[in-house]
Amino acid sequence: MSMAGNLRKVGSLRAVGGLRGVGGLRGVGGLKKVARLARRGSRVDLSHPARSPLGSSVVNCVTYRAGVRQEPARDLVEAVEGVRRSRDGFVWLGLHEPTEEEFADIAGLFGLHPLAVEDAVHAHQRPKVERYDQSLFAVFKTVCYVEHTELTATSEVVDTGEIMVFVGREFVITVRHGRHGSLGPLREELEATPEQLAQGPAAVLHAIADQVVDDYLAATDAVQADIDQVETDVFAPDGARADPGRIYQLKRELLELKRAVVPLGRPLHVLATQPMRPIAPQIQAYFRDVDDHLKRATEQIAAFDELLNSILQAHLAQVTVAQNEDMRKITAWAAVVAVPTMVCGMYGMNFDHMPELHWQYGYEIVMTLIGAACFALYRGFRRNGWL
Repeated sequence: MSMAGNLRKVGSLRAVGGLRGVGGLRGVGGLKKVARLARRGSRVDLSHPARSPLGSSVVNCVTYRAGVRQEPARDLVEAVEGVRRSRDGFVWLGLHEPTEEEFADIAGLFGLHPLAVEDAVHAHQRPKVERYDQSLFAVFKTVCYVEHTELTATSEVVDTGEIMVFVGREFVITVRHGRHGSLGPLREELEATPEQLAQGPAAVLHAIADQVVDDYLAATDAVQADIDQVETDVFAPDGARADPGRIYQLKRELLELKRAVVPLGRPLHVLATQPMRPIAPQIQAYFRDVDDHLKRATEQIAAFDELLNSILQAHLAQVTVAQNEDMRKITAWAAVVAVPTMVCGMYGMNFDHMPELHWQYGYEIVMTLIGAACFALYRGFRRNGWL
């Protein structure tokens, strides 16, 4: 039976033997960094259940020896036992939103800690790195910029997901939650550089962390374009009429991005500085590089937040100025209209003995005076910029 066929039935595995002792990484040589993509294009989401070639939460399961992909074994147990017997290479198992039943036997096969398994199944975890015996459990928040033709007060700007990674001497298990962040292209990229995969599971962990942080930078660059557009609209001649809901929406989406990026700082610092059994010292140097890029993304987000606050305050100031302009115009016209109102009100009083009531040219004189007074007021307000 093919390996894919057995993976469909991975939930039915029972009574798998315990893990053998896990040793440290041996002979860690020079590590070539995977080429960083300035802006990653859209990836095909192979691990979505509707597209999974295995038809289950299992996306893929591959054995690597000396950085080279091996022929598929008959089933998952045979692949794992083969790696344990030879003590050479590792198994990379990829999952997408597994259920507790699907993950239970996998956890038993690899000897995963129950607390880490619970976090991996239920998701919604903060970025973190935890050590359990001789294995490592890491949580990364993934971020994807949502393309939109026009930013509105209800536009979704960023979408977040999660990648959980279990790392041991002879295995890497990736558990992905969300609609994006497929690791298929990353797997192909690593397979194109066998010397990278030859460094073991820790090199895969580094590549995943590198991709996640690269996606942060790509998302911040895309969000900056939205902020620039909002800033341009606010400071346009009719900026007071701009929709403030777009600014609040950007701040909400930026907060979601911040919640994904900022908490990862501490885990990456731990990976880069503290000795850990699955992570060789040579590989830790590359985690420091990833940490530097994360700091750049964090600084950009902090700058965006301050810029949006300034844009919002500027917009509110523009609205206040526009309202003051309107009130001045209304006041000026009210003053102009007050002259004929006052004169007509005076001569509309019903008294028998009022002066000038019987003048032959009284009407013409009064209308001329009213017109002259209104014109003088109009010129004065116009000269002072009120009209």
